[in-house]
Amino acid sequence: MKQYDPKNILNIALAGHSGSGKTSLAEAILYLCGSERLGKVSEGNTVCDFDPEEIKRKSSVQTCVAPIEWKNKKINLIDAPGLFDFEGGLCEAARAADTVLVTVSGKDGVNVGTEKAVKAADKRGLTKVFFVNGLCDESARFYRVFENLKASFGPSVCPVVVPYIVDGQADCYVNLLEYKAYKYIDGKITTVPLPDMGDRLEGLRTAICEAVAETSDEMFEKYFSGEDFTPEEIIVGVSRGVKNGSISPVFCGDALLTYGIEQLLNGLIWLAPSAAEKSSEIASDLDGNPVELSVNNDAMTAAVVFKTIADPFVGKLSYFKVISGKVSPDAPLVNMRTGNTERITKVMTVKGKKTEDAPYIGAGDIGVASKLSGVNTGDTLSAPARKVILDGIDYPAPCLSMAVSPKTKGEEEKVAQGIMKLCEEDPTIHFETNNETHQMIVSGMGEQHLDVVVSKLKSKYGVDVQLTTPKVAYRETIKKPVKVQGRYKKQTGGHGQFGDVWIEFSPCNSENMIFEEKVVGGAVPKGFFPAVEKGLRDSIAKGPLAGFPVVGLKATLYDGSYHPVDSSEMSFKTAAAMAYKAGMPNASPVLLEPVGTLKATVPDSCMGDIMGEITKRRGRVMGMNPSDDRMQTIEAEVPQAEMGDFSTFIRQSTQGRGYFSFAFERYEEAPSNISQKVIAENNG
Repeated sequence: MKQYDPKNILNIALAGHSGSGKTSLAEAILYLCGSERLGKVSEGNTVCDFDPEEIKRKSSVQTCVAPIEWKNKKINLIDAPGLFDFEGGLCEAARAADTVLVTVSGKDGVNVGTEKAVKAADKRGLTKVFFVNGLCDESARFYRVFENLKASFGPSVCPVVVPYIVDGQADCYVNLLEYKAYKYIDGKITTVPLPDMGDRLEGLRTAICEAVAETSDEMFEKYFSGEDFTPEEIIVGVSRGVKNGSISPVFCGDALLTYGIEQLLNGLIWLAPSAAEKSSEIASDLDGNPVELSVNNDAMTAAVVFKTIADPFVGKLSYFKVISGKVSPDAPLVNMRTGNTERITKVMTVKGKKTEDAPYIGAGDIGVASKLSGVNTGDTLSAPARKVILDGIDYPAPCLSMAVSPKTKGEEEKVAQGIMKLCEEDPTIHFETNNETHQMIVSGMGEQHLDVVVSKLKSKYGVDVQLTTPKVAYRETIKKPVKVQGRYKKQTGGHGQFGDVWIEFSPCNSENMIFEEKVVGGAVPKGFFPAVEKGLRDSIAKGPLAGFPVVGLKATLYDGSYHPVDSSEMSFKTAAAMAYKAGMPNASPVLLEPVGTLKATVPDSCMGDIMGEITKRRGRVMGMNPSDDRMQTIEAEVPQAEMGDFSTFIRQSTQGRGYFSFAFERYEEAPSNISQKVIAENNG
């Protein structure tokens, strides 16, 4: 593919609800622009869904880039997943795009994925374009969906291409920009006379003229003086409105039959902003001062990495968008996160899984570099002569954690290495080893997300794993003081062993054990005090109830005795451990459970259900605060043991609109029924 000037490059993310036809739309565009075949998601042969997991699931699980050429313009299509478990892909696509093309089902209309796509665009100030898809389905209703869009996203929603449907056949489309009608006959498009649509066509035409009138004083005066706009004025006016955000144009068609795709492509190159118009950014220098970057091939280079693929066979691929300058082989760039100089040996353009070497990737364009082992998603690559830092990617926090273990013993290291590689590809995957429970914990966005992790570990890294509910890191403490003796005496041939201590165990407010000594008269020599403390600190790793670590404990050594020959550090360490074992069960030991702060943001209509569920999970609602878009944030304190499947519950009960965070706060005494259950499970 030839090199394009930034003014002729469009970066367009395809986003929307799962099943609305994003990948099918990308395939239709690619086919119309010269692809050899029209792939189908159902057959697993599309350009964008090339990962084995996507072919198996018939749904996108990662962001894919596919550039096309149309009328001397280069359009970088960035296909984002629609499934909520892979929302990180939407964040990546939005970071690389200048326009978000929101695909909407002509049958189902606005859905949660539609709302998320619009929010992602608004968050980054990107242009929004809608495409109502699947109109050849008999149950599709374009005008109902169009009104749904206006009701959901406001008066900026403006019709550009609308269908004329006869006998259920959506094969004729009216372009309101040109005021022409196009019909598909035997798969070929032809111009036909404008159909008689009654007042509806005039009403739509009026809507688009009113939108144009709002774009400038000149257009306003012309419209309200009764003059008609020329097609050129309408296109320029709508384009101005689209680029400044006052107009969100609506196109329509059917991706599977490629109906309406040509009108969409023409509309995009007429209306959507080019990289030169939209891709400029404000970066920061090393002192945090703002630096304005223009989209200029001759400027010093600054690029952001928006996606990573870590393949055990191909190697690491870093997808980047160039904001200014050029990225070319052998031109060193600085990774602003690490400070290291990165030597790029080869740059490529990418279409699905296919790459093609390029002499350079210019400003406003998207490319790929291989084998940049120290570069992660979100990193800025900057020219050494002008070090700047670009915004990274704000990913959602993972909300479901599971313990992961190999099905074959001895492969723990292989599991850990594989997951760490997957974390490089997908920053919404988190991984850690819990040193208390001795479990490896993998966290993700939901059940499907973790299912893909398991599948990729097997297919990419050859290790079978299983997921289980993580163990809860309970604690134990005591509620009353107790005084107890620990006496260790052992006589064998030669020197024996003798240690004798009296220790008081009492409650205190401390995570770590507090050790004091109040020995008088040298009953226990000072030289043995550290051994006593060591014996106790080793012992508190296991409490008397269920073997969990003990907290909130003060141990005071106040008396004892010794033998001038047989006493040793080991004997006093053992005596202290014996005192601990004898005294703790008599100090009213209790089980402590971790409690965290839950912040759940949910629609107003779901408040009752969520609050009821929190109460059912032994939680305490602390308050509520209004959030954006008719949402409320509930703050509560909930035991960690009750949070295992909360992510699944909140997604189902809010249809995917709700989200939450959960952070450890403190330990509290567990209710007796919970305590008895945990003790039984750990002593069984």
